[in-house]
Amino acid sequence: MQKSFKKTICACYICYISQGIVNNLAPLLFITFISLKWVSLSSVTLLTTVNFATQLLVDLLSAYFVDKIGYRVCVVAGNLLSGFGIIGLAVLPEILPSPFAGLLISVVIYAVGGGLMEVLISPIVEACPSDNKEKSMSLLHSFYCWGVVLVVALSTLFLWAFGRESWRTLCFIWSVLPILNAFFFMTVPINTLTEKGEGMTLKELFSKKIFLAFLLMMFSAGASELAMAQWASAFAESGLKVSKALGDIAGPCAFAFLMGVSRTFYAKFSDRLKIGSYLTFCGCLCFISYLFASLSPAPIVSLIACGVCGFSVGVMWPGVCSLAAKNLPRGGTALFAMLALAGDVGCSSGPTLVGFVSSAFNDSLRSGLLAASVFPVIMIAGALLQSLILKKKEKCN
Repeated sequence: MQKSFKKTICACYICYISQGIVNNLAPLLFITFISLKWVSLSSVTLLTTVNFATQLLVDLLSAYFVDKIGYRVCVVAGNLLSGFGIIGLAVLPEILPSPFAGLLISVVIYAVGGGLMEVLISPIVEACPSDNKEKSMSLLHSFYCWGVVLVVALSTLFLWAFGRESWRTLCFIWSVLPILNAFFFMTVPINTLTEKGEGMTLKELFSKKIFLAFLLMMFSAGASELAMAQWASAFAESGLKVSKALGDIAGPCAFAFLMGVSRTFYAKFSDRLKIGSYLTFCGCLCFISYLFASLSPAPIVSLIACGVCGFSVGVMWPGVCSLAAKNLPRGGTALFAMLALAGDVGCSSGPTLVGFVSSAFNDSLRSGLLAASVFPVIMIAGALLQSLILKKKEKCN
């Protein structure tokens, strides 16, 4: 039975690589869009905002419709929408009266697909027969990191080798992966976490104190990750005085690589580590990395701290998912949808806080990152809170 689900897990791995493409390809092309006068410098960030806002909306709504429609239909649709949205980046701005409208429509299309995959892939893997759920979840989420590394490194090299005018070809190439994976998902076996009608409602979930602790931890996971990741390239460029191409590889690419290493490491040793205690450790390590990144006078130390931050946040997102699924076994799709929602709110809040504080302190990026050190503190607090709730529950029983 486990052998028959290996193809399912492989399809889920590909989904997370596609997620890396969806969230990171367009930002690599922002300068190209500006040079084509499709978007202004002041409004280019709207594309990223629309991406995350759309995914947030899908996270919220999916708790109501996914179980009714079915996992397979939704995950196939998610892959197809992701692929066609990426194609839209190259096609729609050319055929619509407003190129910017074409870009926005494309972003919405692939963001809906990305949101569906984000909500569904974790519960699909959690429902697969496995001897170690935490290992499976951590390894699954490592493929998002490898997807980010692939899209940043290979896209940078492709545009360097064939010229920036070849960016449309690049979009078509990257779109192939999610589209083919949609057909792959049509044939693999898919289990659900709960039988129809047996999963917890949102009202039931929000009545559980431990669920609120998990939401707090997921918010922290998203904010701690993106607050640093979104500014990693700027760190590399300002610290080492290198070109943007090298800055992208030394910054976000290295950050994502170490995130992947962290998740793969935990997958290998998860049977020896308690996830609750490990998340507390990760929060402490993340807090220290933010302090060194923001306060160290040496640029190279700041860059090393950036990499350490990537390692420290790696297990946060999948770790909280595993912990929540273990302690709320009837949570079902609603549980994972709300966790994804909380995580995406964090993903939006983290970079926003860094930018806001940096602007308030004369564009001091270090000040912004120092303020963002509050996010790993929230992770530590959430991990301790859920531990106290579980201990209290055990005493009552």
